[in-house]
Amino acid sequence: MAWVYLILAGICEIGWAYGLKYSEGFTKPVVSIITVAGMILSFVLLSQAMKTLPLGTAYGIWTGIGAAGSAILGIVFLNEPRDLVRILCILMIVAGVVGLKVFSGEVK
Repeated sequence: MAWVYLILAGICEIGWAYGLKYSEGFTKPVVSIITVAGMILSFVLLSQAMKTLPLGTAYGIWTGIGAAGSAILGIVFLNEPRDLVRILCILMIVAGVVGLKVFSGEVK
């Protein structure tokens, strides 16, 4: 269940990062409230995952999901650069996340 919490926490991180873009410095109340709620949910889910998973694994995967997912959303929906180097860097983040999962040394 810890891995489910962690993946959901990462998805929430992508959501609140995207929300930050549209809150315009927290000047849009509805978007700001949704963004902060996403932040809180992300942290709660991450803390649940960390009850079982090692700190380095959980935090690394959480930030990796957020970073790669946010970059992909930026490319797809915000017309951010799609150059080869940027895509390769995203793939390296994904490879790091997969590596952390594979070699997690999960606490039983």
